[in-house]
Amino acid sequence: MPIDPSVAIGATVSETTFSWTRPDVLLYHLALGAGADPVSDVELRYTTEQDLHVLPTFGVIAPNLRQTEPPKVSFPGVEIDLAKVLHGQQEITVHRPLPSEATATVHTRITDVFDKGKAAVIVQEATAVDTTGDPLYTTRSSIFARGEGGFGGSRGPSSSVEPPDRAPDFVLDTPSLPQQALLYRLCGDRNPLHSDPAFAAAAGFPRPILHGLCTYGMVCKAVTDGVLGGDVSQVAGFATRFAGVVFPGETLRSQVWQEDKRLLVTCSAGDRPVLADTVLTLC
Repeated sequence: MPIDPSVAIGATVSETTFSWTRPDVLLYHLALGAGADPVSDVELRYTTEQDLHVLPTFGVIAPNLRQTEPPKVSFPGVEIDLAKVLHGQQEITVHRPLPSEATATVHTRITDVFDKGKAAVIVQEATAVDTTGDPLYTTRSSIFARGEGGFGGSRGPSSSVEPPDRAPDFVLDTPSLPQQALLYRLCGDRNPLHSDPAFAAAAGFPRPILHGLCTYGMVCKAVTDGVLGGDVSQVAGFATRFAGVVFPGETLRSQVWQEDKRLLVTCSAGDRPVLADTVLTLC
């Protein structure tokens, strides 16, 4: 049986000590499309060492920056073919603005396994601390494994974030590059779904798709820039549910509603929703 919830839930996936440097942060930002306007003061804070700001979403990918092999979905109680897996949800809470260089230790565990009938959802939570033991950030993510449900487990909670019934306060268009996925894979995600046309076709897609976490980072950046003037220190967290795929070269349209200490966001590519239940939490 590829999934055994009695073994998986509560299991430690990994405990890893890792480091990042300014070039790592610069690469991540460039892979999200930063620097499109190379004389913009806001863009230069993402793309040069002078006054370097770090997008909070960098914390999600920081532990895997040095990965050069395709990921494996092999955890205690979980063995799944990579071609069946899609990213379901992603959330990060930053406990303080991320430094441009650091050494950290992250502890990752499986918190839940849900049975959606035709699919399974595996939820992981990770906490990163610095060398003094002070928390840097906490992430929570889920992966959606097609064809792996039906084991009799709980379906899990059903929650959604509905935007207000009025026009959005901001509409932000963010073009992606045709080579965006090839750039982003250098940040540690070498899943061939994003680079190999034959692998993408076998997974049911007409061509390689953009990494969900690339879309996640691009939208966080777009909202931070378009609403907060590029002030990353105002961002306490960013959460989303992946609602559809993006093909490199498409333009992302983010609609944003201001609501107290939250910015509610929907994102589409053409007429297809790609991010839903998206919330940027303000400090």
